[in-house]
Amino acid sequence: MLFAADRHEPLSELSWDEERARDAILRIVRDTEKRFSPETLWPTHPMDARSSAPQYALYWGACGVIWALRYLQAEGAAFLSRNYDASILPLLAPNRAEMGQPGSAPFGAYLMGDTGIQLLQFWSDPSDRTASEVSRLVQANMDHPTRELMWGSPGTLLAALFMHRRTGEPRWAQMYRDTARLLWSQLEWSEEAACHCWTQDMYGQRSDYIDAVHGFVATALPLIQGRDLLEPAEWASWRQCIENTVRRTAEWEGKLVNWRARLSTPPGSPKLMQYCHGAPGFVVCLADFPDEALDDLLVAGAEATWAAGPLTKGSNLCHGTGGNGYAFLKLYRRTGRSEWLERARAFAMHGVAQTDAAARRYGQMRYSLWTGDPGFAIYLWDCIRGGDRFPTMDIFFA
Repeated sequence: MLFAADRHEPLSELSWDEERARDAILRIVRDTEKRFSPETLWPTHPMDARSSAPQYALYWGACGVIWALRYLQAEGAAFLSRNYDASILPLLAPNRAEMGQPGSAPFGAYLMGDTGIQLLQFWSDPSDRTASEVSRLVQANMDHPTRELMWGSPGTLLAALFMHRRTGEPRWAQMYRDTARLLWSQLEWSEEAACHCWTQDMYGQRSDYIDAVHGFVATALPLIQGRDLLEPAEWASWRQCIENTVRRTAEWEGKLVNWRARLSTPPGSPKLMQYCHGAPGFVVCLADFPDEALDDLLVAGAEATWAAGPLTKGSNLCHGTGGNGYAFLKLYRRTGRSEWLERARAFAMHGVAQTDAAARRYGQMRYSLWTGDPGFAIYLWDCIRGGDRFPTMDIFFA
């Protein structure tokens, strides 16, 4: 079977209700603002950590929450009652301590380290000093051994791309090209799979992830998005490499397709169908591929996501119903077919019910961008307007 059925639940029969979606966004924003403390930030949810002590990073900490609130306001989805700019830079030191990176040495991790925090600071205050710090982080992280989005150079490749799109300065394009060329030199060939991938030295082990957070396809996203910054011959090589690896690793079942988390995942291992591991993340990361070479896989991956149904882990982006729903929004934009928007909105209504049920169960909302309710609020907003930009992957500066 292409996915583990016990990780999913039947789709609710709630009809699309834009007013309910807007109310859910405002309820999430109001509650998130209410629970903020300048001293303790936001309480960490029991599903994210055993302790309620605050987290700080872009992925699941205060940086991501501030980003989400600011983004929702910038897009006109909500209006904030306060300004959080003064809380951004103070996140650096405690986050380094939390992540085992004390001191002032560059900690360039995009989703978990300094880079995401400094990008948020640049959005708030686009100073030369902050830009120089982002530049230092990108350069220092270029040869990080994880070679994946969360910690390694693919994340800072994306940061350089965001900075170039924001400023137009040539230095960011050069850092982007330098990082991409180094990543190209680090590709490894798998004789068994007849494709390229990277080895990640991460969490005390070496892995060959191909998924949409730690793996090959997560790195494909900034390469596809920034292809105009590469030499034509370089992009041609990347294009062929991406198409070959994605197609060689696809696992078909009839008209549906999924991908395992790692290239070397043993046969018979449980298959996941969520953004971080599985077809939804592949669809999101590859949906801007510039020709039709992967369209059959994109459609089959989104169909498999629909067949699996909402995830039991809640409404969040990384491994929940909202993240999976972005696969439908991507196909809606790519194909123009209204059925994909209808499916995204069906997942949105199910996710609203999941969010409400979880808040009752735990006595609090989940204050996190990638794993919690502010990220899901952005998904609801995109369902309302038919948008498809995945937060902090497709867009950073609103």
